[in-house]
Amino acid sequence: MTAEAARAAAAPLAEARDLKLYFHLAGGAVLKAVDGVSLSIAEGRTVGLVGESGCGKSTTGRALVGMYEPTAGSVLFKGKDIGSLDKAERGEFARHAQMIFQDPYSSLNPRMTVGDIVGEGIDIHRLYAGRERMERIWELLGLVGLAKEHANRFPHEFSGGQRQRIGIARSLAVEPRFIVCDEPISALDVSIQSQIVNLLASLQARLGLTYLFISHDLSMVKYISETVCVMYLGALAETAPSEELYERPLHPYTQALLSAIPIADPRAERARQRILLSGDVPSPVDPPPGCRFAPRCPRAMGRCREAAPELRDVGGGHRVACHAVG
Repeated sequence: MTAEAARAAAAPLAEARDLKLYFHLAGGAVLKAVDGVSLSIAEGRTVGLVGESGCGKSTTGRALVGMYEPTAGSVLFKGKDIGSLDKAERGEFARHAQMIFQDPYSSLNPRMTVGDIVGEGIDIHRLYAGRERMERIWELLGLVGLAKEHANRFPHEFSGGQRQRIGIARSLAVEPRFIVCDEPISALDVSIQSQIVNLLASLQARLGLTYLFISHDLSMVKYISETVCVMYLGALAETAPSEELYERPLHPYTQALLSAIPIADPRAERARQRILLSGDVPSPVDPPPGCRFAPRCPRAMGRCREAAPELRDVGGGHRVACHAVG
C-alpha cells in the first residue's frame, strides 16, 4: 500500500470539528445544546456516545447526518464539509448517511405498509423499480430477520422489537455507509435489546457499515463500540478505546457513570462503592463558568471554576478534559 493509500484508509469517514449547535429561545435566551464537540469515526468502525439525557448526544448525531446545520464548526463526510455540497452531492450524502431513531412506535408512518416504508428511500433515490424494487424490499426484510409476507402489513401489527427491525431495514434501503443509531434499544424490553445490538453488529460485519451508537446504557456501548466518547452538558468529557475507558476511567464524571452499572455478582455488587453525584445538571441555557462538571465534581478545585479544561491526549488515544488529571 502506498503512503497516499494508507492515509486515505486511515482518514475518518464521518467527522465533527469543533461542532456547535445553539438554539434561540423565547426572550432572547440561547440554548447551547452542543458546544465545541470534535470526534471522528473511521470507516467500518463504531464510536459510542454516552451521557445523561439532555447532554446533546442526539443533537450531535443529527448534525452528523445533516439534519441540523451547525451554528459553528463543521461536519465532514469523506473529508468534505457537508455544508459546501452542491445539490447533487447533497443527495448522494443523504444516501450514504442514515439514521435509526430511538422510538420504533413514532418513527414509522402508521398509514403506510412496511413495504412502502422500506421502499420509500428506494423510490426517492430511484435505485430500483418494478419487480426489482419488491425483491429488494424482501431482501432487506430478510436481512433484519423478518419475512417477505410482512411487507403487506402495517406497523401496528408488530411488536416493538419487530418495529425497530423495520426501522433498520428502512435505513439500509439506500445502501448507506454511515448510520447514526440514536438510542435504538432504549424503548425496547431488556430481553429484546441484545437481539437488536447483535443484529447491528452482524450487519456491520456483513455490509461494512460505520456506526455512531448513541446510548445511556454503558454496558451495551462497551459491547458494540471500539471507541467511547463521554458527553456532559454539550461537551466531551473523555474519549478512549472501549476497553481502556472501562478499565481506566479518568474523568470524575465517567467514573461516576461506570460505578452505576450493575454487576451480576451479588457479593461484588454489595461490596463495591458507588459514586453519588450531588446537585443537578446545570442548564445548557446558562452553563457554569470553567468546567461544566465542577458544581457536581468531588475533586473540583478553584481553577476548575475559572477555566474550561481542554480535551487533551494522555496517551494511547485516551483524551480527557479535566484539570485534576495529570
